[in-house]
Amino acid sequence: MRFFRPNGVFPRFYYITDRRSLSNPNEASLLRHVRKVINWGVDFIQIREKDLPDRRLFDLTCRIVKMARETPRALRCRVIVNGRADIAVAAGADGVHLASSGIGTSAIRAWIPKNFIVGVSVHTMREIRAASAGDVDYILVGHVFPTASKEGMGAALGVDFLRRACLEASMPILALGGITVERIPAVMQAGAIGVAGISLFQKAENPMKNAKQRPADTRIPYPQDSHRTRSVFNIPSMKCPD
Repeated sequence: MRFFRPNGVFPRFYYITDRRSLSNPNEASLLRHVRKVINWGVDFIQIREKDLPDRRLFDLTCRIVKMARETPRALRCRVIVNGRADIAVAAGADGVHLASSGIGTSAIRAWIPKNFIVGVSVHTMREIRAASAGDVDYILVGHVFPTASKEGMGAALGVDFLRRACLEASMPILALGGITVERIPAVMQAGAIGVAGISLFQKAENPMKNAKQRPADTRIPYPQDSHRTRSVFNIPSMKCPD
């Protein structure tokens, strides 16, 4: 929970990658964009490249983790991997993001590092209650607003649903889906601690430009022991690319 503690004023920004929606849909282009987003001051990056083979996903994750570690401490973001706790741990990432219908968090917590972040996506109040009963650090609620990427997947949940979700949940919530700079105040007023998205970061020019003008001590703490060595957890050593 400490990773997402509300600061009362400033939203948390959570970038979800999708190299296929970039003008040059390849890993090199994505890495260049990730570096730019890190320099903007994003708080979290979720690597969501489900079509990549394991080795390429591992290499990509290693490179993004290295970028995140090399940034100034005040700008340092956390790296989350979608659905692949094994690759996340092996590459030294900070956490994993799960689908609400996926493997339970208790099974994941049995072998991941102590301070590993676990998040989950939810779409209904029932899923929110289930997530609240589990051992997760945050919830992504979506899609809150209409978005082209979710066409054919039902109506947008809306701000009222988001407000009820924030009252119901026992952990922090970030709003996902159709988020624009203009919509950020509405989701913050509904009780979310931040916003997540793909196009918000890949099609907009620094959506954090004004929101990130905040004192250094309001940024998310980055505990020294949050990055454990792989050998502690008996995970086979894998060399990240230089």
